[in-house]
Amino acid sequence: MRTRIRDQWPTLLVAALAGTFGVMLLHVTGLLGAAIAADDVTGESGTVRIILGIVATVFIVIAVYVSAIVTANTVATVVAGRTRLIALLRLIGSSARAQRGQIAKEGLLVGLVGAVIGVGAGTGAAMLLEEVAVATDLMPATDYDYLNPAVVLPAVAVVITTWLSAWVGSRRVLRVRPIQAIGDSHEQDREELARHRVRNIAAIVLVVLGLGLLVAGILWGLTEPYGVLVAMAGGILSFTGIVLGAHVVMPPVLRLVGRALGTSPAARLAAENAVRHPERSSRMTIGLVIGVTLVTTFAVTMESYRELIRAAQRAQPEVYQGVDQMLDVTVAVFTVLIGFSALIAAIGMVNTLSLSVMQRTRELGLLRALGFERRQLRWMIVAESAALTLAATVTGIVLGFAYGWAGAQSLLGGAQGEGTIVLPGIPWAMFGVLLVAAGLLTLAASIAPARRAMLVAPVVALAVE
Repeated sequence: MRTRIRDQWPTLLVAALAGTFGVMLLHVTGLLGAAIAADDVTGESGTVRIILGIVATVFIVIAVYVSAIVTANTVATVVAGRTRLIALLRLIGSSARAQRGQIAKEGLLVGLVGAVIGVGAGTGAAMLLEEVAVATDLMPATDYDYLNPAVVLPAVAVVITTWLSAWVGSRRVLRVRPIQAIGDSHEQDREELARHRVRNIAAIVLVVLGLGLLVAGILWGLTEPYGVLVAMAGGILSFTGIVLGAHVVMPPVLRLVGRALGTSPAARLAAENAVRHPERSSRMTIGLVIGVTLVTTFAVTMESYRELIRAAQRAQPEVYQGVDQMLDVTVAVFTVLIGFSALIAAIGMVNTLSLSVMQRTRELGLLRALGFERRQLRWMIVAESAALTLAATVTGIVLGFAYGWAGAQSLLGGAQGEGTIVLPGIPWAMFGVLLVAAGLLTLAASIAPARRAMLVAPVVALAVE
C-alpha cells in the first residue's frame, strides 16, 4: 500500500486549495484591518477588525467543510479502485484495520503537504493582491506583518480534516472480503445500499428535523430577525441528511437527466453508467451539489434583500441613497468567497470522475473489443460527465433556491414592522453563470479521462486486472 500514495494526488490538490484559501483570507482580513486602522478617526477600527475576523472564520469553516466532504468522497473512490489489492492483502493475512490505518496515514501525510503548500501559496497570493491594490490606489500601504501566527490555524484545520476525512472515506475497507481477491470486486448496488438501514434512517430523521426547524425559523422571522438562526440550524441539519442519503436522492435525478442525452448506444450507456452504481455516482456529484447550493442560497438571499432595499428606496429615497453601490460591492466580495468553496467541490468532481474512468479500464476495453469506435467512447464519457454535472447543478439550484428563500424570509419577514411574505429574488445572472460553469466543468471533467481511455488498446485493456 505504501507504493500507492500516488493515488492521493486529488486529495492533495483539494487540501492545498483549502489551505491556500484559508491563509489568503486571513492575510487579506489582516490587511484590511491594518488599512482601516491607519485611516481610523472614530476609534471603531477594533469593532471592524472583530467583524472582519468573524466573516473570515465563517468562510474558512465553509471551505474546510466542503473540502472535508470532497476528500472523504475522493478517498472512498480511491479505496474502491484498490478493492482487489486490499482483498489480496487480507487473503495473505493482513487485517482490515491495518489497511485502513495505512490509508489514514496517507491522508495525514497529504494533509501536511497540502497545508505547507497552502501557507506558501496563500501568503504569496495575499502579497500580490496587496501590491496590486496599493499600485491602483484601492488601499493605502500598511505595515501589516505577514509573519502572522494566525495562519497556522487554517493549516492545522486542513491537516486534521484531511486526516479525518481519509479515515471516514476509508471505512469501506472494513467491508472488503478476502474472496474479492479472486473476483466479485464490484461496487455496491442499490439493493446492498438499501440494507444500510441505520444510515437511511439517520438521513430521514435529519431531514425531517431540519425541515421542522426551517418552518419554526420562518414563523419566528415574521416577528423577529433571530428566526434566521433557527432556520440556519434547520438548513444545516436537513442538508446533512440529504448528503447522508445522497445514494438514494441522486439516482432518480440522474435517470431523468439521462433521458435527455439521446438514444444512441453511447448516450444510453452513459445514462446507465451514471445510475448503475448509486454510491459511486453520489460520491461524484454530492460535492458539486454542495457548492452550487451554497452559491444559489447566498444569491437568492441577497437578491431578496436587494428587492426589499429597492422597495424602501422608492418610499424613502433620501435615506437609502448610495446603498446600491455598497450592496453591489458586498455581494461581489461574498460571491467570490462562496465561489471558492464551489471551486473546491467542482475540482473534487473532476478528480473522482477521472479516478472512476481509470478504474474502469477493463470495461472500456471490452466496449472497444465489441466494436465501439473511439469517437463513441469519447462521447460516452462526455455524456456521462454531462449527466453528472447537470444533475448536480439542477439539484443544487433547487435546494439553494429553497434554502435562500427560507433564509430571506426568516431574516426579513418582520423587517417592515409586521409579518409579511418575502417574495424570493431570482438571480437570473447567477443561474446563467452556473449553467455556463456546468458546461465548462463537463469539458474539464471529461477531456482527460476520455483521452486516457482512447489511448488504451482493447487487448491491453482486457488484460487489466
